[in-house]
Amino acid sequence: MAGTALGQDRQGSSAAPGVFEDLILFGQSAAFEGPAQELGRSMQAGILAAFKEINDQGGVHGRRLELRSLNDSYEPDKAIANTRQLIEEGVFALIGAVGTPTSKAVVPITKENPIPYLAPMTGAEFLRDNAHHTVINLRASYYQETEEMVKRLTVDRKIKRIAILYQDDSFGRAGLRGVLRALEKRKLFAIGTGVFSRNTVAIKTALLDLKAVEPEAVIIIGPYQPTATFIKWAHRLGMESAVFMTLSFVGSNALAKELGAEGDGVLVTQVVPFPTGDTVPVSALYRAALKAYDPSIAPGFISFEGYLGGRLAIYALQQCGEKVDRDCIHSALRSGSDIDLDGFLLRFGKYDNQGSDRVFLTAIGPDGQYMPLTTLPSRQ
Repeated sequence: MAGTALGQDRQGSSAAPGVFEDLILFGQSAAFEGPAQELGRSMQAGILAAFKEINDQGGVHGRRLELRSLNDSYEPDKAIANTRQLIEEGVFALIGAVGTPTSKAVVPITKENPIPYLAPMTGAEFLRDNAHHTVINLRASYYQETEEMVKRLTVDRKIKRIAILYQDDSFGRAGLRGVLRALEKRKLFAIGTGVFSRNTVAIKTALLDLKAVEPEAVIIIGPYQPTATFIKWAHRLGMESAVFMTLSFVGSNALAKELGAEGDGVLVTQVVPFPTGDTVPVSALYRAALKAYDPSIAPGFISFEGYLGGRLAIYALQQCGEKVDRDCIHSALRSGSDIDLDGFLLRFGKYDNQGSDRVFLTAIGPDGQYMPLTTLPSRQ
């Protein structure tokens, strides 16, 4: 984890926690161990790439940005303990949390203190409730991702027999509700559902249940390890003709690596532009920043999301000016004006704490690399 000087060890120049004459300290609780570890590591790498980029330019109004990261293994109890620790250590804001169950556990703590909760990696609908005034969402919601999934399957492929595999927690149920909502909109229903426990790859019972209903497509709501395990076993059991589709939280790079040659044709919705593309200038800036931070890290969707979250924090601090406090973050972001992060456009409002509504469609190709899509290709 990335360490830094702690708030109580420095002499502050501001009434705001975590703000010093030469430094602003952020905190992150995310998974750095266990089946979801690549999600936390990628988010952290993206944020640190953005922070290094601005620090190399002299910081924000002369202040460097630093990140204090703690491992929660994608478990709510650990996330609660980490969040309390980070607040006690005097971080200015929390950034880049990973997961719905962890966010659900800690957001009440951010409201009690209060402390900004910036760019969590989750599309859960409850975080879009404006009552959570500490939360600033960068990304599109799971409802928006699952709507795009069902739309593409039913319009482009004319598929109606859709089954769902989901993780048995608040994340999985959020995705499940989104899929069911999108199906109901089209007067369809899920022909089968399967469930597995968080932080496991125990999917075989669900797989047998779903195989029995002969789906044309399976929408999977889970991180990369159980998702990859399900798809590989489905292939072995003769489900090659089914379309497998999952959403951004899966961890795209890690999923492709886990699947290897069996990833060909797997579909993933994304909430950031193609990281190796050139449709928006920020993609090239991200790649350069990531390379400067750590040349060994390959560009990917999640580290790109982390980078954009870091850029959003930087934008807010720049708008705050030299006198930084927690209230100015919300004032700077929720004015209703467009925020242009070099081509990636965001807009928040007084009653809208989500910046982007964009959903992008991708597929794993035969070479294990992702391809951007606008529609699903017809069946061969």
